[in-house]
Amino acid sequence: MAPAELDARAAREQLFHERVRESIICALLFASLYILCHFVITHFKKHTDFTAVHDDEDAAVNRIALGLCTFTLAVALGAVLLLPFSIISNEVLLSFPQNYYIQWLNGSLIHGLWNLVFLFSNLSLVFLMPFTYFFTESEGFAGSKKGIMARVYETSVVLLLLTLLVLGMVWVASAIVGNDAASRQSLYDLWEYYLPYLYSCISLFGVLLLLLCTPFGLSTMFTVTGKLLVKPRLLEDLDEQLSCTRLEEAAVSRRI
Repeated sequence: MAPAELDARAAREQLFHERVRESIICALLFASLYILCHFVITHFKKHTDFTAVHDDEDAAVNRIALGLCTFTLAVALGAVLLLPFSIISNEVLLSFPQNYYIQWLNGSLIHGLWNLVFLFSNLSLVFLMPFTYFFTESEGFAGSKKGIMARVYETSVVLLLLTLLVLGMVWVASAIVGNDAASRQSLYDLWEYYLPYLYSCISLFGVLLLLLCTPFGLSTMFTVTGKLLVKPRLLEDLDEQLSCTRLEEAAVSRRI
């Protein structure tokens, strides 16, 4: 075999091993986030009425909704932690450039994590969260056989109708604002234009909500902390307290 073919084969094997390693790392990171989010949701979730009733169908619906909500929260937590993870990994690589055990923190891994977070964020925002809400509220079509699949069919139909309604409203709004070929062509570019735009709008709304709620949260936190903690008495004058105590004792003695 020629040396060029050997080099190409070695490069393909190295690329394959890097892809497998990145897939394993991404799976382990997401599994850790999923387990953490599962414990958080099960700790804070309220016990609904149908959980007390021993109904297999309602219990299955509850478990499916819990799994989808946990997946969505894990994706959101991954999106929040991705930027600090990128910065820390870059600093670690710059501090230890020759260390063999941290070479997996490379740019390919970070780029793959960004792509996965962007993909699953859009999937959770457009499909999983609405599906979870409609799935918990569904009961199956009238006259159909009861069961999980009946609820799935009803949820899918409602979600499809909602998607058509939103797309129709966007089409009408685009036709009103600009009735040209470019605006109509942008509607067909759903994946490359509208989903990133929708993701950016939701992110902007979340940042504005965070900026609005952070001062109230901090003020409430300090108020609750001030009520729970005992204030220190380091700056109080003990001689003044002793004189006040003597005056009160003398006043009580005169009254007696």
